[in-house]
Amino acid sequence: MKRVVILFDLDGTVIDSTEAILDGFRVAFETLGGEVPSDEAIKNEVGHTLEDMFLKLGVAKDRVDEYVHTYKMHYRIISCEKTVLLDSAKEAIEKASRFATLGVVTTKTGEYSRILLEHLGLMHYFSVLIGREDVKNPKPHKEPILKALEKLEYDKNRTWMIGDTCMDIESAKSAGVNAIAVTSGYASIEVLQKCASLITSNVYQAVKHIKKSDEN
Repeated sequence: MKRVVILFDLDGTVIDSTEAILDGFRVAFETLGGEVPSDEAIKNEVGHTLEDMFLKLGVAKDRVDEYVHTYKMHYRIISCEKTVLLDSAKEAIEKASRFATLGVVTTKTGEYSRILLEHLGLMHYFSVLIGREDVKNPKPHKEPILKALEKLEYDKNRTWMIGDTCMDIESAKSAGVNAIAVTSGYASIEVLQKCASLITSNVYQAVKHIKKSDEN
């Protein structure tokens, strides 16, 4: 029987890089002009691609690339310093690695994701990492998850996507794998429940399945 596969989102699921993200957006707007959006407005868009975030925050389409570049140049300098693991994230990953093959599926740039995970001492737990530059269609499209699974031996019935936003859940459902929603990040349980009516059931099934696998 093929091993369980668990795919993790990063921001809000494994790591808290809110301070680094807010700082990156502030520097981009201060450098290139325009009113700096409120912290709440920025956090409401976390999980989308940087391009979409800047568009939704009022940047003209023909200047988005410029803002993204400025953001990235600053983010890569301060990201390790201003990113921390969420409570119990390391312990959960260590435990999951005993019975499952682990991967990361994120809309964050893959290069920066690897640097962060190496810095936090976690990269060696993951067999695959799919970042924004690895796909044409980011979450909520199914492509990132399917791209990750191409590199692994898997059974969709024993594959789980864990994330903190509707995009993670929608991507999992579209890819035909199980979804687990967590409230450690940028969406409330009420919002997540509206996105997927079976979230509560999936969480219960996941916990039950993981406990059984761990006992074996």
